[in-house]
Amino acid sequence: MQRFSIGLIGALLGILLATCPVEAGEAKVATTRTERCTNLSRQVDEALETHAAATQVTAVKALQRKGNRFCANKKQAQGIRMLANALKLLGVTPVDSDAVTPKTDLHSKEKKP
Repeated sequence: MQRFSIGLIGALLGILLATCPVEAGEAKVATTRTERCTNLSRQVDEALETHAAATQVTAVKALQRKGNRFCANKKQAQGIRMLANALKLLGVTPVDSDAVTPKTDLHSKEKKP
């Protein structure tokens, strides 16, 4: 009976360790489309504050409303496109929190002396 208990505890411990979630510091969690919608809408708000005198403000606000509506209606891909276009109208590049900036230019070739 004692061997059975030790074996059972060992098996349960093994299952627990195998199914335990990975530590948060090791895995990078991708941004969901809903979070992306929220981030882009916030970026549009900030861009409107800094570019308040732009001639495209009404068009940008219309695109933002459309984008927010798409995002709310489970059409996040279309909403993300609308919000990104709104930012581009103001001359602002949408900031993607998942994007990794390349550290080196792989296309340039160095000339050796």
